[in-house]
Amino acid sequence: MDEGLKIIFLGTGTSQGIPIIGSNHPVCLSNDPKDKRLRVSVLLRWNKYNYVIDCGPDFRQQMLRHKVSRLDGILFTHEHSDHTAGLDDIRPFFFRQGDIPIFAHERVVHSLKHRFDYIFTDENRYPGAPSVAPHVISKETPFKIGDTLAIPIEANHNRLKVMGFRIKDFTYLTDIKTIANEEINKVRGSKVLVVNALRIEPHHSHFNLEEALAFIEEVKPEVAYLTHISHLLGFHEEVEKSLPDGVHLAYDNLTLNL
Repeated sequence: MDEGLKIIFLGTGTSQGIPIIGSNHPVCLSNDPKDKRLRVSVLLRWNKYNYVIDCGPDFRQQMLRHKVSRLDGILFTHEHSDHTAGLDDIRPFFFRQGDIPIFAHERVVHSLKHRFDYIFTDENRYPGAPSVAPHVISKETPFKIGDTLAIPIEANHNRLKVMGFRIKDFTYLTDIKTIANEEINKVRGSKVLVVNALRIEPHHSHFNLEEALAFIEEVKPEVAYLTHISHLLGFHEEVEKSLPDGVHLAYDNLTLNL
């Protein structure tokens, strides 16, 4: 019996998280738990499967917070540190399960091999090092995760190609600034869309709020959630009240059921 898809927002913050170390910005000083954001990632659960999209510097904390005891794979959007720096913390999963499947563009796999060479090497492997089973993905070909398909969606993070993913009726896009029409067509019909909205002012490599709302209006999901949020977007409570019907700010630990 299909239990449906559960989406858990592990983190909804930008590369420095909120609060930023040493910042006196009012949002960084907020006592509202929804203004405290770990680096961006989601956990997808359905039937017996657990997959995460991205594993940044807060991965260990996120896995402990949600009591995740099994990990069936990691889908990587791109190679930036706030999306990959937690890779070493797959060790407990590796010790119990063996090689952890990862799914990423060829360029991202190459970057991970360079940065985490001890994870990928077959020579003189350190006994405590984890290991992965890399799967190279491209925008042309859906790939299997668990008992379902993930559809890769290519977008541009300034000049860097990044991957979003559609799983069932859920689409996740982060760190995007532009996206081609043929890739937008993959998003249409989503019941739930998650997309980045960094701040109010324009940014060279991320949607700002205005751009994110325009994209949501174009693809018309049933409901949309904004993520990869910086302190410069404003207080969660105030921004949430300003959003159109059917659009919400995501926040850490938010759980959706599809």
